[in-house]
This record gives sequence, structure tokens and C-alpha cells, in this order.
Amino acid sequence: MAAPRDRVAHLLRQLQRATCQCPSHSHTYSQAPGLSPSGKTTDYAFEMAVSNIRYGAGVTKEVGMDLQNMGAKNVCLMTDKNLSQLPPVQTVMDSLVKNGINFKVYDNVRVEPTDRSFMEAIEFARRGAFDAYVAMGGGSTIDTCKAANLYASSPDSDFLDYVNAPIGKGKPVTVPLKPLIAVPTTSGTGSETTGVAIFDYERLKVKTGIASRAIKPTLGLIDPLHTLYMPERVIANSGFDVLCHALESYTALPYHMRSPCPANPITRPAYQGSNPISDIWAVHALRIVAKYLKRAVRNPDDLEARSNMHLASAFAGIGFGNAGVHLCHGMSYPISGLVKTYKAKDYNVDHPLVPHGLSVVLTSPAVFTFTAQMSPEHHLEMAEILGTKNESKSGSNKREKLKRKLHYAPLARAVGESSSKKMLIPPHPNTSLLSWSPSCASFLGRFSSSHHTEGEQPTGNVRAKLAPPPPRSPTSLWRLWGLPGWPVFCGADS
Repeated sequence: MAAPRDRVAHLLRQLQRATCQCPSHSHTYSQAPGLSPSGKTTDYAFEMAVSNIRYGAGVTKEVGMDLQNMGAKNVCLMTDKNLSQLPPVQTVMDSLVKNGINFKVYDNVRVEPTDRSFMEAIEFARRGAFDAYVAMGGGSTIDTCKAANLYASSPDSDFLDYVNAPIGKGKPVTVPLKPLIAVPTTSGTGSETTGVAIFDYERLKVKTGIASRAIKPTLGLIDPLHTLYMPERVIANSGFDVLCHALESYTALPYHMRSPCPANPITRPAYQGSNPISDIWAVHALRIVAKYLKRAVRNPDDLEARSNMHLASAFAGIGFGNAGVHLCHGMSYPISGLVKTYKAKDYNVDHPLVPHGLSVVLTSPAVFTFTAQMSPEHHLEMAEILGTKNESKSGSNKREKLKRKLHYAPLARAVGESSSKKMLIPPHPNTSLLSWSPSCASFLGRFSSSHHTEGEQPTGNVRAKLAPPPPRSPTSLWRLWGLPGWPVFCGADS
């Protein structure tokens, strides 16, 4: 096992030399000239930075009192048009009115936001001169509100100043921001706990983001009652996001292997690699997903199941918000960024959309095959939590079960058997996100051969290299969880 790990470490070092300077993900981000205070070349510390979290059925009613306690006088309430017509938003507004809080509603948040939709929200925030924000909705709303708060607090900044390099300049956030209370209505993104805001950069047709501990919400109010308004497919896809957050942060490169070591603690990235504290949250989130996701989707009135998934989202958010995610999320960006016509069931939007959780889970079979060589113990533990029983003491047999689990379950056909040319995934500018995988260099080396222009057929049985073929009777993760139907998008065959 030592030889493969040494080879992976060597490949990672080669990748780091070529990767971009991304402020949220890259190993090479913001390394100032000279040695770190420790004199080491790899990092020796990690920092836990999360929002305050309050959980409880009905806790949303306290938001007005929280703002009053903060001394807020002029509040921006951000949501989307669908949610604005539902009881959760009315609960927030009732609390604000009851506590004498002056507020204005911005309900033009775009599901899967773009740089354009970010700019529209930023302009609204700048005109309003707000002294506090409330984000009511899923990750799209919370991320949009983070960006609005940031740029309204830094009015002279260009939009690309804080956007991750190489697309933006990736400048550190040094301006003070206003208080932001996040009230999540979905159980997937964990955005209420993180300092990351993701969006589609339309000019390049890719996803990127802004990452800084400074933009994380001041407080997250996790109210499980809101999950009762989530349609079946929304909770399924958001559950896939929780699943991959937990799996990826638990299998990310360990924090003490990240290099180079920062010369100043302010330059230590938000995503630092797996660490003992993040591991605890990631594993706990995974256990909840294994137990409750199927129930939550099948039974819309099962408050216990949906409440637990809501908590799992926050737990996984704490994990990935500090450890980081890698290949599944890195590859999800071009999948969702290049969607042309697909509109997901249960998503009431006026534009093509591949739900984030679905775009993330698509590549998981191939991803965890490659990352398993770095930390097989972690991967075997994950597989057992998800239901693969340890029936033999044979290590080879356990690894075969792991491979079967990770290919038989998470949408293997979408990666391994799709005959659609449009499913071919081109390179993504934020390649540094991929460097968080402990064996990503091997993955990228194989995956790069599958980068073709649209209409061009891959050669050399590329898909077979990317992911070993699933069993003869393959079933998707959709069916594993007992969910009906299989989503087809981008012209992909089922």
C-alpha cells in the first residue's frame, strides 16, 4: 500500500505546480514569498470556522427578535419567487413585523444563480443601504445574499475582485460585512454554515464562486418545518448533495499534506483538507443520510426523517466547509454549466437546470474508485455505513464489495454507459478544486483523454477507463433509495 500512496503523493505534487491560484480550494493559494512561521513546507494546522447554528421546529419565529437584538433598523429579506408565496417566508415577515423591524423583500433570486443574477441582487442591496440581511431559501438564495452583502459592503470593488482565480482575482475580504441570518428551506447545500457562494459565470459557461470566512452567515436558523414544503425530487437531489459533501470531505487530502504552508494565517484557505473535527461531522452526516434519506423522499409528511436530513445538511456543511470537497463537485460544474434544455421535475424554474445534487452524484462511481487507493480504510467505512456489510475478513473481498457498492449504486450508468455525445465533460477552469482529491492526478490523467469537442466520439474505450462497467443489471442510486424514474438531461440516455 505504501508504493501506491507514494505514487499518488508524487502525482499530487506535480499537479500542484500546474494548478491555478484559487482562494478557496487550491493548495498553492496565496503563498507569500518566504517560509511559513513553522519553517515547514506542508501545513501543520487547520482552523474550524462555522456559523452559529440554532435548530428547532418553529425557530424561524425568533428571527425578528434576533435582528432586534443586533440593533438592525433596515433589513433586506432575500428569497425566490416560488418561496415568496409559501408559508415559510410569511413566517419570517410576521416575525419582522411583530418586532418592529423595517424590511424590504427581494424575491428575484435565481435558482442556480449566475453572475448576472448576483449583480442584480447586489444592485438592490447597494440601493437599499441595509444594515442586516435575512436569506430565506436554499443554497441559491443564501449564496446570493452572501454576495449582495459582500459587494454592498465594498461598493468600490469590481465584481471579479473577490471571485476565485483564475476566473477572478481572488482577493481576500478585508471589509466589515453586515449581519446575515440564513434560514435554509432545503436539506442539501449546508450554505448556512459556510463562507462560499457559488454561481454560473455565463460568459465561460462554468461554475465558480467566492470563498472567504468573512462572508459566512452570522447565524443559521434550521427549522425542520420548512422541509415539509419540499417536493420529492428536490429532497432527493439535495440529499445527494449531503451525501457527496460527507463522502468527499471525509476522503479529501489530509490537512497536514496540503502544501505549501501559508506564510500568514489569513492566507490559509477555507478548504483545508480532511481533519479530525470535520471527520466527525462528515461521518455523522453520512449515517443520518443512510438512515433517513429514503424515508424523507418517500413520505412527505415524515417530519422526523426530514428533520434529520435538515440536520445532516448542516453537519455535512461543517465538514466540507472546512475540509473541502474534490472531484465530484469539481466535475459537477461543467455538467450543470453546460445544460441546454433539461428542466428537472419538481423544480419550478423558467430556465434549463440540472439540480446541483444530481450533477454532483453523477460522477461519484468513478471518483471513489480512484480516491480509494489513497485511503481504502475510509472508503470501506463509508461503504459499510451505506449498507455494504462486512461479511468477510478478506481485504480483497471487502474492496470488491466497495467497488460494487460505489458503481452499482451512484448512477454508474450515467458515467459508464451513456451513449450521448453531449455527456462528454470538457475541462473546467477551476481545476484546483480537483486537486483536493487524494488521487486526483491519476483521475485527471485518465479523464483528460475523454475531453472532446461536441460531436466528436471518444476513442480507446475512454468510458471503460473512466469507470469499470457496472454489474450486468445496473441500478441507479435513484432506484437504490427506492425512488421512481430516472432523470434524463443533456440528451443523455438512461
